[in-house]
Amino acid sequence: MLAHVWGLMAHPNREWKQIQSERETITHLYAHHVLLMAAVPVICAFIGTTTVGWHIGDTRPILLTPLDALGAGIAFYIIILAAVTLMGYVIHRMARRYSSHPSLRRCVIFAGYVATPMFLAGLVAVYPLIWLCLLAGIIGLCYSAYLLYLGIPAFLGISHEEGFIVTGATLGIGVLVLEAMLAVTVLVWGYGARWLLGSV
Repeated sequence: MLAHVWGLMAHPNREWKQIQSERETITHLYAHHVLLMAAVPVICAFIGTTTVGWHIGDTRPILLTPLDALGAGIAFYIIILAAVTLMGYVIHRMARRYSSHPSLRRCVIFAGYVATPMFLAGLVAVYPLIWLCLLAGIIGLCYSAYLLYLGIPAFLGISHEEGFIVTGATLGIGVLVLEAMLAVTVLVWGYGARWLLGSV
């Protein structure tokens, strides 16, 4: 798993070919990559919101209790896992109109690896400054877009010309999904799991 993470960040073209040759399943992808990588932003946000707190302007930091942060973390984790599958389905729907017709399995696996920079961007949540989290998110999103563009011909077998259209459409939908996730994240981590989930 760590070899793929390093490979996607250091030499993505070669790594896409390596991932393609493995012919892994969705279960294997989740067990060895997504479940672990999705935990990175969740654990970092748990540490940041319980020890440092959110800083918004000159106000006092907003700290969560460990119990509230645990509930928020579980909700956040489930949302991330669902978003990977959703983006795999989106890529599959977009790619169906082209000649290669990649399977849903390949598209979900592709989405799981494309999300790697976004998972790594979650490291900054250990010190949750709004501007720092936004900057890391933008950098992660840009690199994910780069992986998406490189991987569509290398992993899904769609030509660069057709892949450019798939990349643009997928990226647009991905940004909407990301914005929805960020909105939920602000509610969950900023105001506490008890308030959001309606618990006592």
